Order: sequence, then structure tokens, then C-alpha cells
Amino acid sequence: MLNVVSSKARGEASMSAKNGSIKLVAGNSNPALAQDIAKGLGIELTKAVVRRFADMEIFVEIQENVRGSDMFILQSTSFPANDNLMELLIITDALRRSSARRITAVVPYFGYARQDRRSGSRTPISAKLVANLISHAGVDRVMTLDLHAGQIQGFFDIPTDNLFAAPLMVRDIKEKFDLAKVMVVSPDVGGVARARGLAKRINTPLAIVDKRRERPGESEVMNVIGDVAGYNCILVDDIVDSGGTLVNAAEALIAHGAKEVSAYITHGVLSGGAAARIASSRLKELVITDSILPTEAVNKAPNIRQISIAGLIAEAIGRTAAEESVSSLFD
Repeated sequence: MLNVVSSKARGEASMSAKNGSIKLVAGNSNPALAQDIAKGLGIELTKAVVRRFADMEIFVEIQENVRGSDMFILQSTSFPANDNLMELLIITDALRRSSARRITAVVPYFGYARQDRRSGSRTPISAKLVANLISHAGVDRVMTLDLHAGQIQGFFDIPTDNLFAAPLMVRDIKEKFDLAKVMVVSPDVGGVARARGLAKRINTPLAIVDKRRERPGESEVMNVIGDVAGYNCILVDDIVDSGGTLVNAAEALIAHGAKEVSAYITHGVLSGGAAARIASSRLKELVITDSILPTEAVNKAPNIRQISIAGLIAEAIGRTAAEESVSSLFD
């Protein structure tokens, strides 16, 4: 686990923990991550029961005094997205009715983020709806990681901190690769800004995979913008779901002379047969964070590896509790 909590933030958080003013409670979305964050802060998880009735309604009971406490709820809204979202809302309500002083929802993976705009004339903007639900449930502040679109921060009517996994990825890349032989690649045109930002951090060139259909009725062609021949290519994105885009991009890069292809993706959604698809692909390695609890298939995949965000989240929580700057983590 990356332990980056500053001495001042840790001291403030530890002091707050001792007098009971800072507490961390977890839903069922990612208990392992919650334990690691609590360990990084030097506190115990707040005792709580989050369970289902026979009809699958969610029941929450906070089993210790939280009156006047600075509460942090750790809950990604990943699969099953609706269940995990309802857990977050009901935990929030339980804390609010238990007289918590402040409630921060720590949502490493914000589900529904890809529905951040209308895709048709009579379709919803579900990301905005979910932001409204969280805000109106009684949350005072939201902390999340690598939002699919930065403007989603504006969907919330409460302060929102969007953390970045890039520093963790940069450190891992520097440990694993000879940067002189690395080229960062965006797997599509929409992710260019994210890939460019990481390329600047490690001072490497940038390439883009552009998927286009040359003529009506013909199959889409993966065009590579940039000379990748001889490079160790690193695909960078925020979400990997089916894995199709990554697998196809890796094939295109190898076809254009890349020596090998790896990928660094923040959120490993990896739905359905994605893990098997990645395992049998030309990708040397897919590196994801533990923002989402991995499935058994993901754990068994030989070329999928996780890096922990626990230290980063613990640092952000410590700074928030101590009223320190969170954005300066990424300056």
C-alpha cells in the first residue's frame, strides 16, 4: 500500500481520530480498500451493519456514536451500480440522522459517469441525476478519482474533489520501463488530453489510435497517428470495460511496429468476458487501480495487475479533515 500521508495531515487525522471526530465507514463495494485506507489513517473502521432484507431492501445500522463526527463514507458505485448507490444514500441518511457533523462521500469510481450528456433527443443525463441524489441525501462533500469527464464536478451542488491516479502510474512506469523507449498512446481521440498529461509528466512522445470508417459499409480501421515503431507503447485511459478498444488498439500498434504494448487504466470495470479477452490479447500487461473490487476472473488473469490508491485517498482524507489543500497533492 502506498503510504503518502503527510506528517501534519496524519497528526491532525490521528488527533481527530483519538477524540472521535474523524471516522471512516464503508459500504460493501470495496471492503479491502476501506481497510487499507483506515490503516493508512491509523484508525479503525466505524462499526456498522449494511445488509439486505429477504426482499433485497437495504438496511443500515451505525453501531457506535458518531454525533459531532467528521464522517467519511467509502463506497464506489461500481457493479452492482444501483445497489452500491443505494447503500451510499442510505448510509448517508443514517449518519445524518445520527447527528454526524460533516459527511464526505468518498466515491473512488463514480458510476453513471459515462452518461454525462444526452445521447439522443429523449434521453437522460444520468450522471447529473446521480449527483443530485448524493447531494440531496445529505452529503456535504464528495471525493472521487479520475472522473470520466472533469465537468461532472459541476453536476454536484456541493464541494467536489476529483483526485488523479496519474502520480501513482508515473511512479510505477518509472520503476518498470526505460523511459527513453516509451511512447504514451491514447486509445481514442477522446482521451488525448489525459494521455498527453501523462506523457508530459514522464517526458515521452505521444501517439493516438484513431478509429475510423473510410467508406460507408466498410469495417472500421484503426489508424495510428505517430511513429510507434520500436517503442514500448503504454495505452492510457480512465476506464476499461469490455476491453475491446484496448485489445484492438494493441493489435494496431503491434502491426505498426511497436515492440510491446501495455496499458495503464484507472478504473477496471472489466465487464463480462473482458478479463479473458485481455488475457488472450497482445497486451503485455494491463495495470489498473483498486478503485473497483476485482472479480475472480480479474485476479486470475496473468497479465492484469493492480496498484493501490489507498495511500492517495488516505492522504486526501487526512488533508480534508485537517482543512489542508487537496489540490496541492497534484501540483
